Amino acid sequence: MYAIIKNGCQQYKVAEGDSIKIDLIASPEGSSIAFDDILMAFDEKNALISGPKLSDIKVTGTIKKHGRYKKIRVVKFKRRKHYMRTQGHRQDFTEVKIESIK
Repeated sequence: MYAIIKNGCQQYKVAEGDSIKIDLIASPEGSSIAFDDILMAFDEKNALISGPKLSDIKVTGTIKKHGRYKKIRVVKFKRRKHYMRTQGHRQDFTEVKIESIK
């Protein structure tokens, strides 16, 4: 069984045992998290898109670690004007292991 969940403004396809990286959550490592916004769920035969059965499905996971992605460089450049600005950015993430989809 797998499901499509929404966290923030991003959607993730998850199955039991998957590890996903989502935006930073202010909970300690090892704590449990439940995803409430489930868009679709699939089992071996059926696809649940909406209705009362979809609202009964729960997706739970455990926070494995917090970290930061690799640095990206943002460059502004105008040719022949001696103008160049460089800025770096590292986005925070939380790695979650999906425990169950019920």
